[in-house]
Amino acid sequence: MSKTNSLENSIVAFIFNNTAMPSYGSNLYLALHTSDPGETGSYSSECAYTNYARVLVTRDVAGWTVSGNEATNAALVQFPISSSGPEVATHWSVGTASSGGTMLYSFALNSSLTINNLVQPQFAISSISVSED
Repeated sequence: MSKTNSLENSIVAFIFNNTAMPSYGSNLYLALHTSDPGETGSYSSECAYTNYARVLVTRDVAGWTVSGNEATNAALVQFPISSSGPEVATHWSVGTASSGGTMLYSFALNSSLTINNLVQPQFAISSISVSED
């Protein structure tokens, strides 16, 4: 897991300069990537198969289960069904918008996912997590 530079900068400014944290709205968006987006939070590696779109996950108990320093997805997360391919996803990220926006975190998948025609990438309940240590 990696926090993006943007999120790290916001946290440090909040703690040490009493600067307000940015408002991230009511929703978060999960994205799939073909390579590591890195700490710059670049969406240039975002998947582009036909019908691909980021997935909205609400910022509440319907979207996330929070226990201690960890948040896990509280519901099934399903990306749109591909009508092209193949494309290989290796990473996923959490961001603030359905397009553009600020990436907050990025993660490597446990194993790469080949997305062929008629494949629908998905994450089962509690299969993705974000933790702070």
